[in-house]
Amino acid sequence: MAETLQGALAKAYASNPTLTGARAGQRATDENVPLQKAAGRPTVQSQLQFQELVVRPSNSFLAPQRSASASASIDVPIYQGGAVRNGVKAAKIRVEAGQANLRGTEASIFSQVVGAYMDVIRDSAIVSLNRANVQVLEVNLQATNDRFEVGDVTRTDVAQSQSRLALAQSDLQIAEANLITSRENYIALVGEAPDALEAPPALPDLPASPQVAVEIALADNPDILAAQKAREAARYDVKVAKAATSPTLSGFSQGSYTDYLDPDIRENKQAAVGATLNLPIYQGGRPAAQVRQRQAQESQAIEQAIEIERSVIAQTRAAYASWQASLQTIQSNQTAVDASSLSLEGVRAENSVGSRTILDILDAEQEALNARVQLVSARRNAYVAGFSLLAAMGHAEADDLGLASGTLYDPIVHYEAVRGKWFDWDYGPQPVPVATRTVDSVPQNANVSPEMARQP
Repeated sequence: MAETLQGALAKAYASNPTLTGARAGQRATDENVPLQKAAGRPTVQSQLQFQELVVRPSNSFLAPQRSASASASIDVPIYQGGAVRNGVKAAKIRVEAGQANLRGTEASIFSQVVGAYMDVIRDSAIVSLNRANVQVLEVNLQATNDRFEVGDVTRTDVAQSQSRLALAQSDLQIAEANLITSRENYIALVGEAPDALEAPPALPDLPASPQVAVEIALADNPDILAAQKAREAARYDVKVAKAATSPTLSGFSQGSYTDYLDPDIRENKQAAVGATLNLPIYQGGRPAAQVRQRQAQESQAIEQAIEIERSVIAQTRAAYASWQASLQTIQSNQTAVDASSLSLEGVRAENSVGSRTILDILDAEQEALNARVQLVSARRNAYVAGFSLLAAMGHAEADDLGLASGTLYDPIVHYEAVRGKWFDWDYGPQPVPVATRTVDSVPQNANVSPEMARQP
């Protein structure tokens, strides 16, 4: 069965290692929230100890020979100067930033898959065109040899035909190597070899102007959103650093029991409750340095947000210009294909009556081939540029491309599952590979299926 672009995107979405690895990285980011919350939760510790005196102290002949003791303590943070609260807020915002980055990774992988998909279609068409050209030149050479035998053409005409055939065979070898490269790149991205690839569907909701594209990108581009969240999280980091100069208050409860394992010596019990208030007075300048450091990092995040915004604007405008230029190039190349085909027919007809030479036919055939190759490349470039424009606008993700809703990965599901966890032994499952390996895939060749050969 023929492969569709949507099918290729779905396979990459499910098994591309860059994307599955980014999802695992986001799950690791999710865990920063319960890690920050743990600093504000009670801690419980216990200790069991058995002691056997090997050498009795010289000044204490009544010391018990052996003893067993148990102790337990509970510490409850009451006030930490805002460090816990602001640390949790920063962690939550970084989760949102990570989710935006995951969207950006998804769009990047999809853009690469679209490029690889169109590369295979383009290179398959170019191989077919070059093979057809080689066949035509072989027929031309045979016809030229026949005419040379009867004295109708000269040895120069035969040499010209041989030269063009050799060059065409060289071009075919290069085109076949390019097709193999494109197929191997497709396997690396999608996980399976391309078979008969169908023509891609029309791209949806492309903007009418670069201004509209930029407005959409500023609102929806995930890189901009991630930078804004990183800037917001850095502001909370400053507050966390300032908490180092604030008082902290915690409550505690302790209890211990000691049994001397001797009926003549009574066991010892002890219990206590209380509170601890820490008042930082001087810490060698460390808190101020940490605050200044976090402020500099916040300043860096602000500048990086502007940098990313600039980059997205430039990428969007460039993608729009490339898309428009490719559309115009398609029209020009289509005109060139029609004109070169008509010219080739005319030159052959004129050659049959002696008004054109063999070289004129060879030149016309090469011109027609070049026009067809350029048209195929222009169609590929236009589609890839259009998809790149959608990606820059933030509209090239799974939801936008109509992938089956049952297969979509939702990072919020894992975050909601772990953000409130508090149990120390609530481990996750053992990691297993999600992406598929391609070590068993066969080396690709330059064979072109009839379906691919019929594509323009």
